[in-house]
Amino acid sequence: MLVDISKELAEELTSTAEALADAARDVILPYFRQSGGLEVQNKLSTGFDPVTAADKAAEQGMRAVLATRRPDDAILGEEFGHKSGSTGLTWVLDPIDGTRAFMSGTATWGVLIAVSDETGPRFGMIDQPYTGERFRGGLGMANWQGPRGGGALCTRTTGALSDAILFTTFPEVGTPADRAGFEAVRDEVQLVRYGMDCYAYALLAMGQVDLVIEAGLQAYDIQGPLAVIQGAGGIVTNWQGGPAHDGGRVLAAANPSIHAQALEILKRF
Repeated sequence: MLVDISKELAEELTSTAEALADAARDVILPYFRQSGGLEVQNKLSTGFDPVTAADKAAEQGMRAVLATRRPDDAILGEEFGHKSGSTGLTWVLDPIDGTRAFMSGTATWGVLIAVSDETGPRFGMIDQPYTGERFRGGLGMANWQGPRGGGALCTRTTGALSDAILFTTFPEVGTPADRAGFEAVRDEVQLVRYGMDCYAYALLAMGQVDLVIEAGLQAYDIQGPLAVIQGAGGIVTNWQGGPAHDGGRVLAAANPSIHAQALEILKRF
């Protein structure tokens, strides 16, 4: 169901998202690059899916804000799962997207926040606490701010895949078929960069890169970035051109032309 969002409700939702990001920043930063290292737990019995005290504390902090400001909304968070609500709106939270980067001291991780209805995210935010950058999209806005300024978000107009810049988080994307699809696009572009986490989506919205291709995502990995990129004029779909807000295989593109060229390749996989 598409929730009718008035101007007053939009202002309340965006101010709540700001409060969530502020709360997460306050909790997370004392853990980042701390001397002596960071205690990391592995969620998996085989493979490696790390979680830290910072992930858990940040989500708890954001849930506490919502309990005060929007107690009747639902919540879907990476660390503490789903809480039902009655308004038709769900806050989708990833307290640290890019925990591998976080534990390694690199600054490509971020806090992802979205407020969604059944049709997908209506507003989203990517916040990078260490660099002080915040990217917003949806409900009539697409902007960013940071210590060196800010302004409107607008995606690139690159027309040819051979001129495109492609980002992804992992060099090995999901299954062998996922990886083959990624590599087929990789072989057609000008430049590829790896290990970028959610910062890749922020740079796409900012007009710095053209494509992000990933697989195996969850809803909380993509809903915040999806809203930011769409607000900036970009396109986010799955590898068949359908909705991507539930995760899975994701193609984010700066414009319809570059999206269509990458999608034509990915559809074969």
